[in-house]
Amino acid sequence: MKALTASSLSEDGSVQFVAHWKLILSYDGTGFHGWQVQPGLATGQGTLAEAIRRVTGETVLPQGSGRTDAGVHALAQVASFALEAAIPPQNLLRALNAVLPPSIRVLSAQQVPPDFHARHSAVRKTYEYRIFERRSCEEPDGPDRICPPFLAPYVWDCRWPLDLAAIEDATDRLLGEHDFVAFAASDPDRSIREESSSESFNTIRTILDSSWARTPETLVYRITGSGFLHHMVRNIVGTLVEVGRGALLPTDIDRILASRDRSNAGPTAPASGLFLVSVEYPEVTS
Repeated sequence: MKALTASSLSEDGSVQFVAHWKLILSYDGTGFHGWQVQPGLATGQGTLAEAIRRVTGETVLPQGSGRTDAGVHALAQVASFALEAAIPPQNLLRALNAVLPPSIRVLSAQQVPPDFHARHSAVRKTYEYRIFERRSCEEPDGPDRICPPFLAPYVWDCRWPLDLAAIEDATDRLLGEHDFVAFAASDPDRSIREESSSESFNTIRTILDSSWARTPETLVYRITGSGFLHHMVRNIVGTLVEVGRGALLPTDIDRILASRDRSNAGPTAPASGLFLVSVEYPEVTS
């Protein structure tokens, strides 16, 4: 691998060597007010920045692959930052986990080229959404299932029986390249501010995979795309649930996409069921 450090001159004229880092993190978002740092509130970014300061004495603002909302979880969030401290990767990993709260763990730490950026370098992301079904379509009038208290913080406890065949029909219509502005947050300016500072920002995204699976405990939706707008996955899930309970038809997905109007899509699904599963990057060659 190419050299992963860059040098610069300090104020006194001495040469400083800077190491660029990539961390993979897992966290329970229940107690966090999202990823992005906010004064006086616990966030993923702020908690990690404080841990880095305690371990290295350096003040940095780690950049995440995306700004997960309050209550959203991550199985593999990626963060990048630069440090002047010379520290082996395994030592950094152990030291950070020693000072971080149990709700957030560093899974891996590695040095990367200076041009690596957790968000800008990403080429695709995968999210998963988990639904607890209280009722079955086979027995819509049967007794409700009870969502276990240890599962409740990580699912949408959904009260309607859901027609999975109709949901899957609607889901297939999301594949490929579309303008997803109808599934973005109702404040499009916020989406633009949070996702890009480029004047060329647009709301077109490519969905590479979009599928559902039933497990003994949950109904799981997994979606992989080139990128996602603010609230996009939760708005898609909320709309697909509307299809599953019969409030919308599968063909309404085409109409909603074409309308480019958020008011035509379904409600925003609760944050508790959403997980950032993985973020992919181009291969780094030697």
